[in-house]
Parts: sequence; C-alpha cells; structure tokens
Amino acid sequence: MKGLFFLGLTAGSFAFAQTTDSVKIREIEAVNFTRRLPVAKEIINVQKDLDSRNLGQDLPILLKNQTSVISTSDAGNGVGYTGFRIRGVAGRGINVMLNGVPFNDSESQGTFFVNVPDLTSSASQIVIQRGVGTSNNGVSAFGASINVISKEPENKFYIKTDDSYGSFNTYKYSAEVGSGKFWKNRLSVMGRYSHIHSDGYIDRAFSDLNSYNFTALFEEGKTKIRLMAFGGKEKTYQAWNGIDRETWETNPRFNISGAIYDNAGNISGFYDNETDNYRQNHYQLLWEQGLNEHWNLETTFHYTKGKGYYENYRQDNRLSRYNLAYIQQGSTLIQRSDFIRKKWLDNDFYGIVSTLYGKYQNVDINFGAVANQYKGDHFGNVTGVFLPQIESFEYYRNHSVKNEVAGFAKALIKVNDFEFFGDLQLRNIDYKTEILQAGDGEGANLSKRWLFFNPKAGVNYRLGSGKIFLSYAHAQREPNRDDLFANNDVKAEKLHDFEAGIEKQFGKVAFTANLYYMYYINQLVLNGQISNIGEFIRTNSGKSYRRGIEIGALARLSPKWEINGNVSLSQNKNLDFVIENENGTVNLGDTEISFSPNIIANLGLKYMPAKNFQLSLLNQFVGKQYLDNTEAQDLQLKDYFLTDFNAQYNFKIARQEVALKLLVNNIFDQKYVNNGYVYEGPVYFSQAGINFMFGISWKIQ
Repeated sequence: MKGLFFLGLTAGSFAFAQTTDSVKIREIEAVNFTRRLPVAKEIINVQKDLDSRNLGQDLPILLKNQTSVISTSDAGNGVGYTGFRIRGVAGRGINVMLNGVPFNDSESQGTFFVNVPDLTSSASQIVIQRGVGTSNNGVSAFGASINVISKEPENKFYIKTDDSYGSFNTYKYSAEVGSGKFWKNRLSVMGRYSHIHSDGYIDRAFSDLNSYNFTALFEEGKTKIRLMAFGGKEKTYQAWNGIDRETWETNPRFNISGAIYDNAGNISGFYDNETDNYRQNHYQLLWEQGLNEHWNLETTFHYTKGKGYYENYRQDNRLSRYNLAYIQQGSTLIQRSDFIRKKWLDNDFYGIVSTLYGKYQNVDINFGAVANQYKGDHFGNVTGVFLPQIESFEYYRNHSVKNEVAGFAKALIKVNDFEFFGDLQLRNIDYKTEILQAGDGEGANLSKRWLFFNPKAGVNYRLGSGKIFLSYAHAQREPNRDDLFANNDVKAEKLHDFEAGIEKQFGKVAFTANLYYMYYINQLVLNGQISNIGEFIRTNSGKSYRRGIEIGALARLSPKWEINGNVSLSQNKNLDFVIENENGTVNLGDTEISFSPNIIANLGLKYMPAKNFQLSLLNQFVGKQYLDNTEAQDLQLKDYFLTDFNAQYNFKIARQEVALKLLVNNIFDQKYVNNGYVYEGPVYFSQAGINFMFGISWKIQ
C-alpha cells in the first residue's frame, strides 16, 4: 500500500495553477511581473487549489504539499500555533507579506498566523518564491517569500456561509456577505466573520479563534482604491513545551504546560488558564492609479495594532524575582510564594509602501520605496495566588523602536527570445530597545544600525511554451531581538543564491525543474534549544550551504484523472561549525543543518467521476532530520510518510450554490514527529494520527 501511494514521489497543489470559467481572478501588477521572473516560484489559485481543504486549519498546514515545504503544529492538528519551513529555513527566514505589506513581526521576525485565523478564506492568490527571489517589502528572504493577495468584492450581491466540524471537537463557522456593485458601478463592499474552535490533539491545547475581514472597493476610470480592515483575536492553551521521547512513546498527547506540583514533586493538577491571548488588527489602504498608457502607481498605507499576553502559573518563586519586598505576616517572613504571571506585548506597526510600474514594448521597469516604523512595549505583571495584597504588580517594562527605509529598482528587458532581469535593493534599518523598569533579567539596552545593498540578476530564454532561466541574488538580513539578547556580537547574515531552472509545457503535461545553491555566511541556524516561550534559539554557524534540485509535474491524464507533484532532493551543511558548550569551544566540523531533511516529496492524485464531484489523495514523504547541528543519532527525527484524503461535491439549487467537503488527514494513522528541540535529550511535538473534517459551504446569489 505504501509503495503504491509513493509511486512517483510527486505533490498536491502545484505551480501550474490554472483558472477555470467558474474561478476567475484578477492578477495585480506585482503578480503579473513575478510570473515572468527568473526565480523558482509557485502561484496558487486559492479557490481552485485550497478551497476544498479550507475547513479550519491554518494557512501553513494548507500549504504543506507545496514544493520543499514542511508544516508543523504545536497542538498537533493544525489549529492554533502553526508554522512551516521551506528548504529547511524556518519561519523567521521566510518573508511573508499580506498584499505586499510585511507580516513578519519586526522584532522577532516570526510569522504568527494564529493572529489572523481563517486568512485563507479572504485570499485569492498566494505567491511563493523559493530562495531569495526578487526584492520585496520587509525582512529579506533567506528561504522563501510568500505574498498573500486578498480577494476583491464580487460584482453581484451574495450571502455565503462556511461551516465545518471534525476530530478533537474542532469546528468552524463563517458568514460572509457582499453588496455587489452599486453607486453607478463604482463601489462594492464585502465582510466576513469566522469563529474557529478546537480542543487540540494535545491535552488541553484548545484554541478559540475569531477573525474578521472587511473590504471596500472603489473603481472609476484608471483609479482603484481598496480599504481593508482584517484581523483576529486568539486564546490558546500553551502547547509549546513538548514532551520527552519516553513520554511520547507511551502517552503522546501529554502536555506538561500548566502543571502544578505537590510537596513531593508530583503533579497534583493543572492551571486551567495557562494560555496565550492576543488581538491583532490590520488596516490597509491600497491605491492604484493609472498615470498613462505606460505607467501605473500602486501605493499602500498600512497600520497594524497588536496587543496581548501569555499567562503562567509560577510556583514557589522568590518575591525578589519580581522586585517585590518580602512580606511579614505575624512572626513569619514570606520570601517565596505562588504567582500568576502575565507577560505583555503592546505594539504598533505602520508605514507606506509604493511601487511605480512602467511598461514599454520590450521593457518593464519597477521602482519601489518603503518606510515603516515599529513601536513595541514589553512588560510583565504578577498577582499573588495566596497573597491578595499583590495584584497586577508590574515588575518590568521595555520599549523598542525599529525604523526601516528601503528602495528598489527592477527591470526586465526582452531581446528576441531572451529576457534580462536586474534588481537593486537598498535597506536601512535602525533598532533601539531600552529597559524602562528592570526585572527578572528581561530586556536589554541596545542600539543597532544596518545598511544592506542587495543586488540580483537573471536571464530567461524562451522555449516555445516554456523557458529556462538562470539567476543570482545576494541578500543580507539583520538578527532579531532574541539573537541580540543572546549575543550582542551576533552577526548579520549574508547569502549568495544561485538558481537555474526550466518551466515547460508538453501537451497535457506541465513540468518544472530547479537547481539551487545557497551559500551562507553567518547563517543563523536553529541550535536545537528553545526559549521560555517556545521560540527556537539561533546561532551564527560561520559558513554553510543549502543545495538541491526541485522537480515538479502536473499531468492531465484524461478529463477525469489528474496527477501532480514535486520532489526536493537537497544537501544542507554547516562548514567548520564552532560552538560553545560546557566543554568549552568545540568544532563540530561539517554537519547537517538542523531541521533540514534531504528529501521532501509529494504525490497528488485527483479523480473526477462527475463534473461537480472530485476525489483526491495527497501524499507526503519527509526524510530524516536532526534537532540540532551535532548529527547525534538520538537527536534524529525519523522519516515519515503521510496520506490525506479529500472529497468535494458541488451542486446548485435555483440561485444557491452548495459544496460538501470531506478531509481525512493521515488516513493510515502514522505516528510521527516533524518538530522538536533538545533538553537533556530529544523533546518532541506530537502530531495527530488519523483525523477528519467535514464541511458545508452555502452561497446565495
């Protein structure tokens, strides 16, 4: 059975996403331009490629069958805190944008999709560029860049609801309404609200997620203005501690978070509010203005507001740890007690992104500029469990400001069957953080500045219904807040990325192949350890490289059968990696980079017995990988093979469109791990066995 499904080593949704008569989307200038570039990319039509599986799981899970992608989930079932790696590079090395606006957190560089649940339901296209790609807004890409393009209001009035239910008491209900065109066909609006809940595969790892999206579109002549407000509110029980290997083998769903111990050191219960709580709101004003037949200007004003905290039960802590004086009760001097601790983040991110597009007969030119500012307050307070006189006492506060000003110029010049591409980017970053109230070792006083020049060049050669391409890109990236706190001498990363590929259509078969060599200087690799909030700790590895080949194919065998997929074969090596540990300075020599399997392969098979009925099998094989950079065998994650089943049936009743959807994940109930860290041995994040989601989509138009 395993061999049958693994035949071909190829994936689900694929780069050659096609539009059909029933699925029409408008490509923005940035997507049109990206489609022609000499870079490895996938352009995903969300409605066609992801809609049948969009039943409540986060975006990283829906993208798990894309080329070189591995997706992970803290709660084990794809709802709550999720993440992905592309070419072995973790989320902080992947530049994510929402309509061209940076989504990565400015300080941590992380991407927290739990803050924008059900994002996929408001997206029309997702553009993935692997490697450095072309210049984007935000942190430089060191593994990939992803741009999520929001959908626009429809031309006709409609009401739509999407509801689903599945394993682990996971459910989603969503309501959406669109006005259609009005005010002389110049204005249209749409709005969506979604609620997602899951108890989680891991014990107590529940998620309560709310999200919304409002879009207003004004169009007249060469002017197009979109106003968007979207975001979400999340409450999740913490599941970022993982479990040791012995516990995973006997009780893989166990969650140590929130444990309360008795005097003998045994667990006596769990704190029921060991949770993460955060609200994030995004506001974007996108203005597209046609200047004349050759030039078009796109400008985006954006503002993101985030505020929230995570809460812990802290047992037997010294009062002095929280800047509290010892308390005298009768003849007893109280020096230690239990506390409820909340660590807050309150931040504002705003700026302007503008791109001027020029198009002549054989020349396309882009000029872009971006100016962003981030302001963040980090603070914590404690409340005494047995000391009611201590209530919400603030024991530390830090303040951070990060400014970025950047600009780029791109050109694509056509000469006969050749297209020559050039891209020059200049980024200036200022970062300052200061301690306003010292406490518990939180924060630091730092002031840093970086100036990066990132050139890129490439060439396409047209081959009828395809092309071959070569490209080179140089990228530099600043360390994040945690990197600086761990080591004030941490170095900025540098990357030389060489890519060569082919895209070709052979009748009913579409084929891509891509060779890459990514040579890093001072790459910040995951060292296998995590912080007290589950963030992976990184360290400069000196010189290192990632090289490999990525192959993909899509074959329409008949009107009823389709097969598609991809395979990634790679080597990911540190060169003369030197670390500091309890034994002093140790040279590890040439070792595998952590979390970087040498093979990732996917096979997708689709059968359409009727026009409105489809059945799909999605298969993924991931090779072995290591939790750190030592290549120790006991810190190796074994390879695994997963198969998912997906079905969708559409039908119409008068002016109503109904879709029935079924998703069964891990149908062979494989026990596997794809994420973890090191703490006195391997620590694993368990992933769910067989589980399902069933959904109904109902649209009235």
